[in-house]
Amino acid sequence: MRPLDGLTVIALEHAIAAPFCTRQLADLGARVIKVERPHSGDFARAYDERARGLASHFVWTNRSKESLTLDLKHGEAQAILARLLDQADVLVQNLAPGAAARLGLSYELLCERHPRLIVCDISGYGANGPYRDKKAYDLLIQSESGFLSITGSPDAPAKAGCSIADIAAAMYAYSNILAALLQRGKSGRGCHVEVSMLESMVEWMSYPLYYALDGAPPPPRAGAAHATIAPYGPFTAGDGKTVMLGLQNEREWEVFCAQVLELPEVASDPRFSSNSRRTAARDELHALIVASFAHLSSEQLIARLDAAQIANARMNDMHEVWEHPQLRARGRWTEVATPAGPIPALLPPGQVDSFTPRMDAVPALGQHTDAILGELGWDEAAISLLRQAGAV
Repeated sequence: MRPLDGLTVIALEHAIAAPFCTRQLADLGARVIKVERPHSGDFARAYDERARGLASHFVWTNRSKESLTLDLKHGEAQAILARLLDQADVLVQNLAPGAAARLGLSYELLCERHPRLIVCDISGYGANGPYRDKKAYDLLIQSESGFLSITGSPDAPAKAGCSIADIAAAMYAYSNILAALLQRGKSGRGCHVEVSMLESMVEWMSYPLYYALDGAPPPPRAGAAHATIAPYGPFTAGDGKTVMLGLQNEREWEVFCAQVLELPEVASDPRFSSNSRRTAARDELHALIVASFAHLSSEQLIARLDAAQIANARMNDMHEVWEHPQLRARGRWTEVATPAGPIPALLPPGQVDSFTPRMDAVPALGQHTDAILGELGWDEAAISLLRQAGAV
């Protein structure tokens, strides 16, 4: 038995934020019915063809769901959606600003007929305020939230390599829906959950925001290095490979100098005798460290860092992550079915010993339309008419 077994989620979703939220609800056992446009579906299906002919984003965020095609602007579709909501516990949507309200799907309109329904609206900037109607894509929210201002090299900002703003919003939607389900268990009533991508990312930006409180200078862009701690970041070994290392305190600095650099006198060098001095002399320190590492291969360097108990990591590429020995040793990979055949998938982070996460197939567009309509009371002839009318 999974925690959300027996719960039904209706998802009017596209791209990443809402689909990643609802996929995690499906991981916990919820039945997620994904409503998609006939013929085209979620536009993330066409982002690329890298996952054995399927889109990488779509494969990641849509396993364990049922796909129902429905033209929400068609008159016949409204009756279908109404019956879906009659049996639903949660409605999640990240349509364009105002679109759900125009379709009659605002919480205010739904709560009287469906008092136990939890409605989660995910948007770029929220339901009010001057930015309410602005389009919001992941990179744009990275920019508005200040993330780009502290990420990258000193001469150029850089975006995160994954959809970090979408992921942030998805995680807050997911956790707030779980909280709303707990609250409903006590009160018997549903509620309205509203999640803004901007607010989600600004929450994640709180360390640099506080660092720059009262007009203080913000953390500088420092590439892959830590902006305010040194040494902390990438260093090149003698074989040309990059090793990440990080020090947190003066005791570790002394051990690093003695056992890794084998230059114990550097620890008391006035240029490097505190973190603030090391940060100010970052370039000199980096040159000294790289010169010391020049005679070591990356494997020898990591062995020396491990022996000294200095935190370190390899800078893996995607191929190395697929083969990561730690993930394999812990059995974190499984497979899920897709329209293109089985594909590897990471088990959801967090191991709970009381249930196994749901890892069902990624659906083809409209794969479950007939079955769902049959459940709702439409027979084969009626479904055929709906198809002819373009409603499904």
